[in-house]
Amino acid sequence: MKKFLLSAAVLATAVMANAQDIIERPTFGDNWQIGLDAGVTTPLKGHSFFQNMRGQYGLHIGKQLTPMVGFGIEGAWGVNTTYSRNAFDTQYVGAYGTLDLMTLFGGFTCNNPRPFTIDAVVGAGWLKAYYPTPDVDSSNDLGVKFGLNLNFNVCKNFSIALKPSVVYNATKSYNNLDINTCNFNLMVGLNYNFGPGFKCVTCPPDLTAEVADLNAKVNALRGELDGCTAALAASTAENAALAAQLADCLNKPAEVKVVADTTLNSVRYVFYKVGSSTITADQKPNIEMVAAYLKNHPESTVVIKGYASQDGPADLNERLAAARAESVKNALIKTYKISADRIKAEGQGIGHMFTEDSWNRVSICTLETNK
Repeated sequence: MKKFLLSAAVLATAVMANAQDIIERPTFGDNWQIGLDAGVTTPLKGHSFFQNMRGQYGLHIGKQLTPMVGFGIEGAWGVNTTYSRNAFDTQYVGAYGTLDLMTLFGGFTCNNPRPFTIDAVVGAGWLKAYYPTPDVDSSNDLGVKFGLNLNFNVCKNFSIALKPSVVYNATKSYNNLDINTCNFNLMVGLNYNFGPGFKCVTCPPDLTAEVADLNAKVNALRGELDGCTAALAASTAENAALAAQLADCLNKPAEVKVVADTTLNSVRYVFYKVGSSTITADQKPNIEMVAAYLKNHPESTVVIKGYASQDGPADLNERLAAARAESVKNALIKTYKISADRIKAEGQGIGHMFTEDSWNRVSICTLETNK
């Protein structure tokens, strides 16, 4: 038996490996089958073949994994013909596997499914015998099944199968499988197949032109990618240079301009980073000088005007300029306790005071003495 199963597996693998058709693979929920079985069972040897023959009923649920291989579970119950408390005197419940011999030797047919197929069946399961007298315990044994399914495909979803098989009592067989512990079954099955079956997916005969076109598109995209990579490298270098210039500008001390033709006593500058209204540590000394002046001259006030550079949208720069002026005002009030009525803060939008555009990210603090 082992040699037979090994040979069948090797042959199936060889046939599928040499198949030229491409078979569409259904999902797990496809190609299930449910069926009812009815027929007769009788001991194959050691008893009268026809005299001990009795009815048998069963059901099965199976799935076709590939056009060639399937599996399932089944149950069969032999009708009791003697005076007994049980309606059945034998029971077999087990799992089985099938091998489509027509596909194995004839190949899979894509467009014309066969109206008749033959499956080789091998299974194993629970074999139970119910004895007619209560003083004898029922037996529980291992059953091994071999058989054929002769399938007549009536229509797409219904089929009728003639199912001859033998079931060995493997527990009572001391030397391999003993024919004296074997029952012969002849069943007829009515099956409903849920489908959709298996279909062949055919490829175009020649894809040379399509492949050449795709290769050309791939090469063009590679060229674009190389150009983008070079542009990115150039932008990275430019950004690094701009960052260095910005750092140099931020590290320079703020300049103080004295305007002689007005009441202006002093001017202080507070510079900011791109897109920010946060006062950095290096700019705080300028605010501290404004606060010191206001404390030393109680009658003085300060006008803070916030500016933004030309980078970014105009509406954003308007809000950013106002936020920069407010940041200096808040610092004077909260940190240095300067009265809010001595401070006037207003945003001026985009500044044009300096030719170096990055310097226009600034708040200009103008100190005034009111005498």
